[in-house]
Amino acid sequence: MSTHYIFNLREEKLPSRIGSKAINLKFLLEKGFKIPETYVCTWDAYHYYLLNSSQVHDSIKDQLSKSINPNKHYAVRSSANSEDGQHHSFAGQFKSILNVQGIGSIVSAIEAIWLSTCSPGVTSYLQRIGIDPRTLNMAVLIQEMVSPLISGVSFSKNPLTGMDEIIVEATKGNGENLLQNGFTPERWVNKWGEWIVQPDHGNIDLTLIQEVVTQTKRIAHAYERNIDVEWVYDGTTINWVQLREITSLKDTTFYSHHFAREVFPGVIKPLVWSVNVPLVCGAWVRLFTELIGKNDIDPQSLAKSFYHHAYFNMGTIGKIFEALGFPPNTIELLIGIESNGAEKPSFKPTKKTLSLLPRMVRCAFDKLMFSKKIRSFLPVMSEHYHSFSTTKVAQLSEGELLTTIEKLYALNEETAYCTINTYLLMGLYNGILKSQLRKVGVDFEHFDLTKDMEELKQFDPTVSLAKLSHAYNQLDEQQREIIKKCTYREFLTLEGIETLQREAELFITHFGHLSDSGNDFSSVPWRENPDLVLTMMANYSAPMDKSLIKSDFTHLKVSAPRRVLLHLICRFARTYRLYREKVSSLYTYGYGLFRLYFLALGHHFVKRGIMVQPEDIFYLSFEEVKDTVSTGCVNTTYNDTILLRKQEMEEYRTITPPQIIFGDQPPPITSHAGHTLRGIPTSKGFYKGRVRVIKSIQEFDKLKKGEVLVIPYSDVGWTPLFTRAGAIIAESGGFLSHSSIIAREYGIPAIVSVPDACQLKDGTLVTVDGFQGEITMLSSPQKRRDSLEKIKENYTLHQNIIEGDFTHRADESTAS
Repeated sequence: MSTHYIFNLREEKLPSRIGSKAINLKFLLEKGFKIPETYVCTWDAYHYYLLNSSQVHDSIKDQLSKSINPNKHYAVRSSANSEDGQHHSFAGQFKSILNVQGIGSIVSAIEAIWLSTCSPGVTSYLQRIGIDPRTLNMAVLIQEMVSPLISGVSFSKNPLTGMDEIIVEATKGNGENLLQNGFTPERWVNKWGEWIVQPDHGNIDLTLIQEVVTQTKRIAHAYERNIDVEWVYDGTTINWVQLREITSLKDTTFYSHHFAREVFPGVIKPLVWSVNVPLVCGAWVRLFTELIGKNDIDPQSLAKSFYHHAYFNMGTIGKIFEALGFPPNTIELLIGIESNGAEKPSFKPTKKTLSLLPRMVRCAFDKLMFSKKIRSFLPVMSEHYHSFSTTKVAQLSEGELLTTIEKLYALNEETAYCTINTYLLMGLYNGILKSQLRKVGVDFEHFDLTKDMEELKQFDPTVSLAKLSHAYNQLDEQQREIIKKCTYREFLTLEGIETLQREAELFITHFGHLSDSGNDFSSVPWRENPDLVLTMMANYSAPMDKSLIKSDFTHLKVSAPRRVLLHLICRFARTYRLYREKVSSLYTYGYGLFRLYFLALGHHFVKRGIMVQPEDIFYLSFEEVKDTVSTGCVNTTYNDTILLRKQEMEEYRTITPPQIIFGDQPPPITSHAGHTLRGIPTSKGFYKGRVRVIKSIQEFDKLKKGEVLVIPYSDVGWTPLFTRAGAIIAESGGFLSHSSIIAREYGIPAIVSVPDACQLKDGTLVTVDGFQGEITMLSSPQKRRDSLEKIKENYTLHQNIIEGDFTHRADESTAS
């Protein structure tokens, strides 16, 4: 009895030897999707063919004659065991022969596909993916041709980026037009039910494409994987002719700068990056673990540096969201992608979320009791931090310094974890209070949450600076002029101003650990630059009188139970507002101690000839520092490494990095400017004024009262600047960024996340629309003057190069 080789896919029981492509078509058939009449020749025939069995041709012909209509045309396609699988697609590697008619022609086509397994292209492909050719099994599909009015392909996800969008490409006529005839297909992209890409002058009915999108989603949902499907439309029905998983997405991830710039603003030095990322991300992973249980999330994988700017790995964060039971596509909402589509995802809990409910309840109970932990944590951790010597650091050896740094790191791990929890709980209680106030007709922004909280003032440098400035302004004009010209050291030697000197010393003692960025311990703190304190004191002015009228519960006409509820929620919100300041202040102080000990190590490295100056240590990674200490060797290449990194950082300091980077290869940087800049409005109002770009608190005295303050980001150390500004523009930030909160408190407009904002020229007249998030430049004459100055500067530089080259040649001529 001859072996049975040919099977109809409609048969209930099929052998396992039919290949992945046939299995996928059978899946479509079973799920109710229309496919052409399809037969499969098992790979048993292929193996007999390899053994030079003459009987296999006759058997196949005989079996085909009982199934195939000799008057119809067929597509003969490969269906190998490794093809269209979860790991490799083999797309385009094997032959597909269309419009084959007659039994003999079909057998010849089957033989041609068998022979294609030995082609140079397939052999090379197998070597590249590490598959032994001897393990390749080739079944063959014989598929009835559909008269193609339109042919196309669709993807359930963007195959290049992994973004959640349905992509459809289609052309009139045969599918070969899409594959190899050089046609440019029409293209559609549907995101969450909204068309974001359509042909300008399409020749294909959108109704058909909508149906393709709908069925593609259904297939992907049933298949439970991201898919690539080929289809043909015969004028009546969509026929699905091929289904495969999008294997290119297996290792695809993307990185977002959207929130990362809030945590790590601006360019980041290698040492700061290598300490901060595992420290902060480790605290986040600890929190995630409390919610989802044991996991293999590497804190280092949560963030990556491109152009020395921080990016979050959205692939890793997406896995965390999946573990919490949220749909993977919700991660795109976190990076700021907007859509008006009816199918926009939401953060609704799922069955998987509910399965984590016991763990979440335990975690929630722990957080409800977190205030008790904070109360005991603060004094203990404060004592630990203040046990670190700030006066005998120079006496420590390299090994002792490294041991101290690692001890400090362990303490900062705990404080970082406490800080994150405190911020989240403050946000939670603020959100609940905001919701409850809305129900009684009170705007949260008009509500005086911090009324009579005198303790808060000790964490606000502006309050102390105002007192310091008041004492300064009580002096006579001659004394003030002398102080303006003094260094801080000279200031301390002046007579007759002892009270002011004591106030200045107390200010530096209390706030001297602050700097441009609390996340960058390489930033020079105020205590190392006390001259800045004199500058701020002499130039301080009270906030512009635009404060909002604040309300409280006093005059609210609400029921007694609701008043009790409001008071309770308000108490929690006030408590955590104070805790946030306390914990944040403690973390800033403890984290800032890294600078002291790393600089001491830098002094040791200078003595060993490893670097030119102690500050160069910030351009090495923590691993490089530890390796240098542990080995005791002198790495002569570090000077070159440091110089290269300095040059890179200077180059990347003024760029506007892309918001999203797909894959691990960063795109080239380009910059552009226009007449209107746009960002996220976070404090309402309109303002017209001249721009003053301030890139560091060290430039405090540049800002004149009423100017539009343009900054790359802000931290608590920037607060004194806001008292002089008429409006705020920031390159980074969101609604809860420091820039936004302070702007709302002072009642001035603010726009954040404005690309290229710091490229604005000082003195440019702009209007700031705090409702629409638009900055319009009005002073084109200033722009022309800047261009002329640039041309003049380039010309002078060119002249200097020519003259220098001429002098160099003349010197060489004289010497010879």
